[in-house]
Amino acid sequence: MLSFTNFALRRGTQLLFEHASFTVHQGYKLGITGANGCGKSSLFALLLGKIQGDEGEIDFPSHMTIAHVAQETPAIDRSAIDYVLDGDKELRLIQEKLKMAEEDEDGHSQAELHHQLDIINAYSANSRAARLMQGLGFKNTELDKPVSNFSGGWRMRLNLCQALMCRSDILLLDEPTNHLDLDAVIWLENWLLSYSGTLLLVSHDRDFLDRIVDHVLHIEHQKVKMYTGNYSDFEKRRAEQLAQQQVMYDKQQREVEHIKSFVARFKAKASKAKQAQSRVKALERMELISQAHIDSPFSFVFFEPKKMPHPLLTLDEVSIGYGSNEILKGVSLSLLPGDRIGLLGHNGAGKSTLIKCLSNELKPLSGDSSFSTELKIGYFAQHQVDQLDMDASACLHMQRLDPAITEQEIRNYLGGFNFHGDKVMEPVAPFSGGEKARLALALIIYLKPNLLLLDEPTNHLDLEMRHALSMALQDYEGAMILVSHDRHLLRSVTDSFLLVDDGRLQSFRGDLDEYRQWLIQEAKDKNLPDIGEPSGLSKKEVRKMEAEKRQLLQPLKKRLARLEARITELEDRKQAIETELADSEIYDVARQVYLQDILKEQGEVIRELTGLEEEWLIVSEELDA
Repeated sequence: MLSFTNFALRRGTQLLFEHASFTVHQGYKLGITGANGCGKSSLFALLLGKIQGDEGEIDFPSHMTIAHVAQETPAIDRSAIDYVLDGDKELRLIQEKLKMAEEDEDGHSQAELHHQLDIINAYSANSRAARLMQGLGFKNTELDKPVSNFSGGWRMRLNLCQALMCRSDILLLDEPTNHLDLDAVIWLENWLLSYSGTLLLVSHDRDFLDRIVDHVLHIEHQKVKMYTGNYSDFEKRRAEQLAQQQVMYDKQQREVEHIKSFVARFKAKASKAKQAQSRVKALERMELISQAHIDSPFSFVFFEPKKMPHPLLTLDEVSIGYGSNEILKGVSLSLLPGDRIGLLGHNGAGKSTLIKCLSNELKPLSGDSSFSTELKIGYFAQHQVDQLDMDASACLHMQRLDPAITEQEIRNYLGGFNFHGDKVMEPVAPFSGGEKARLALALIIYLKPNLLLLDEPTNHLDLEMRHALSMALQDYEGAMILVSHDRHLLRSVTDSFLLVDDGRLQSFRGDLDEYRQWLIQEAKDKNLPDIGEPSGLSKKEVRKMEAEKRQLLQPLKKRLARLEARITELEDRKQAIETELADSEIYDVARQVYLQDILKEQGEVIRELTGLEEEWLIVSEELDA
């Protein structure tokens, strides 16, 4: 499918990665991970032909159809569903040819083109497009609205629908959940699980990656490595490798110090000068093992609130809405210190409206509300980054919060959010979305709130920052209400859930897995869109094709898995032998017999490894075919 050999990629003068060799087989669901700026999006640009590689080779069949999510959506008057249908380029091409044939009154061509439309199941295209749109949160009344009527976030959803509408061989998705709510994320997750093509997915959502991907491609320190399994499998394997790498690094550093000590002691003595020079050359030749960089660039905590009133606020039978439009009614809620609540509910059900009421930005239409005079709210809205002063620096934002704070104190504090050096003094405008979100969070945390209202705080945050935020929230002593599509964050920091549904706020007794089942059951009860089939085939046909495919490929996959397991075992043994051979003590006269045995074993391992790698290539080619 996709094969990279000794590949290197640069953007300008920056080396993203080099010596990359890996193969993505047909049907893989591949998660691509790594720090921001490591080259994930550039890899997509490479596959789309927008940029070229610098070294090595990339091989994939030219006839493959690649679908991706457009980053911009023009403000056009075309209806939303027509815009989504444009994603099926083959459908649009045949329709255009049919229109020309009708104009030319070419009956033979018309018959042939109608046959082609039948083959690609074109007559169900509109219903498939509608199901895609409904699954991603669009109402039936919005399907025929002009694209220009939708906001930027909803246009991104239209772009995602358009990419899913394409009957593609390869699907490239770069942070597809950023503009989605939890319900839409769960729906998309199910859709992708049924996608029969090859998926390349960049995401900072752990649960989303975990449920979908079967391989992980990790980019780090200009190197690329492929792992088998989901994201949790990758994390476990990488942690083990980093621990082993750290042990090897420490051992090698002791060897380096030993050589340096020898050189320092004997290089001045004529009798030892030759040996000392030899050690110097050995030191120069030694490929130093990189220290395992596992420390996060983020380190921050939530300050202890100065006061903790009890209760913080109370709502009693309040109605919430805008003007005469009542969105929620009969809402009763009392927030106490230590409450950790996750808000669940469909998009548009009123979660953000409730948060605005709790923040005192939106006054209740009716009912009683009481806010403690000692209440101090930290409110992160979905569009919080837009509230930043784009012309001001991060330092100036901090000084506006606290005129008495010193520049060094600002640098120390913002350093925990990975703002260092000149970055602290630069205007916010050119910051990335993730940097702006980090700054907004830093400003909220500095205020020492006793109530946190977080509405999708992880949008644009990478995995490391999400992890740091999760750890900090676990130690937060105030009350918290969280709306998020990041299920890992919800599981990590909340103790209970409230459900916003049908204009009411009620307790949800289950966990997130039970919420998923609740969504499925509600979809059945209300005849809402199910998962949908990417191929446009019926469910029965999809199940039959997948069963036939599994039966055909199973023996080859099992053989490939056995080969990969043995290759991994031999590579680990080869590395262990090389570590032993790097130890100078093994070359002592007393250990000559053991040295001969280990060198013999090294040769056997290398020979077996070479043979297995050749066999792996043959089996891989059979699997591709």
